[in-house]
Amino acid sequence: MSIKTLNAFYSAMSSTVEYRRMIVCHLLEKSPVPVKLGNYLKQTLEQILSIPRTDGGFELFYTEHKTMKLDLTYEIEELKKDIFFIEHPEDEFAVYLEDLHPGFHSEVRNTIEALRGKRFLNFITDRDGTVNNYCGRYRSSVQSAYNALFLTRFARNCSERSVLLSSAPLRNLGLVDISVFPSSTYIYAGSKGREYMDIQNRYHRFPIEPEKQNKLHLLNTRLADLLKNPRYEPFSLIGSGLQFKFGQTTVSRQDINESIPENESQIFLRRVKALVREADPGQNFFRIEDTGKDIEIILTVTDEKYGTLKDFDKGNGVRFLNRDVPLLLNEGANLICGDTFSDVPMVEAAVETNDETFALFVSEDHALQKKVMAVCPRAVFVSEPDVLVYALNELAR
Repeated sequence: MSIKTLNAFYSAMSSTVEYRRMIVCHLLEKSPVPVKLGNYLKQTLEQILSIPRTDGGFELFYTEHKTMKLDLTYEIEELKKDIFFIEHPEDEFAVYLEDLHPGFHSEVRNTIEALRGKRFLNFITDRDGTVNNYCGRYRSSVQSAYNALFLTRFARNCSERSVLLSSAPLRNLGLVDISVFPSSTYIYAGSKGREYMDIQNRYHRFPIEPEKQNKLHLLNTRLADLLKNPRYEPFSLIGSGLQFKFGQTTVSRQDINESIPENESQIFLRRVKALVREADPGQNFFRIEDTGKDIEIILTVTDEKYGTLKDFDKGNGVRFLNRDVPLLLNEGANLICGDTFSDVPMVEAAVETNDETFALFVSEDHALQKKVMAVCPRAVFVSEPDVLVYALNELAR
């Protein structure tokens, strides 16, 4: 089967979720991985590699006559890693990673030394760029089998509770749809922790006033209708696409490959801003943040400390989970992982409850490192998600 359209590509990637989950289960049980599972990953890789390409990347149709050029490095490289991983001893996979990431073993050793002998009450981590290599399209950023295996070992052997906390939506092309962990391993917390799925697969959410929720629902309906217009449909197919999070909506206006002409991107930005003004003329409910790639439409909340309006951040999410799960952050050591300034509030929320908090960040940004260290002196920094997950795997073993 050949992949010619963007939707066919997304479908092919989505179909690897269940196969990768089965691979993880076989590896955890130390039973041989059926050859057919490896062959399926190989077939998917071959299909992707057969997509026509130009100097600008792989070319796929997103309408009957229009094509889009995409960088599919993540999807290709993670499939290659999984295929190598299930066909070779685990020690050889470490050599494979060293070839990809110079200095890999040195960073792994340093991380192990910093965390050796620790058992954590809570392991709370961001996903993309932290424990998962970055992908330019959320819908196809399916978790790798090796990644899920390593993180499952750590969750089972080194932590009482493990939480995957992301700004992405929880369901409907969200966090649970692209993860391949075995069931009852991680609490999935989407929308910055505003909604979560516990390990019994029960859904919970942060309370939002009905008036605010109705405003967001109305806006989301209008955005969905806007993206049905052929002129604007491409924006639902690139980068983050259209994500209806709980308490926040994200829509792409550009991707990392600049697939959309800048003038068209700016026109779309103005159109979305106009929709928000129509839904909230008094600017009492929403705030817009334009990252240049994504348009974030954020439902504000009341600051618990000062009583003023603010954006819901991941620190609010951790505090909500601490009350609702409950996490019991104050009763034992906690490990918080992230990769950007938006993850620092998670560290702050844990530290304010318990000084015995450790931070592990994927970043070579000195300003971010300084910020994290100021909040949590027990901080370790690595350069790549693969370093982080491999080090956690070694600690678990």
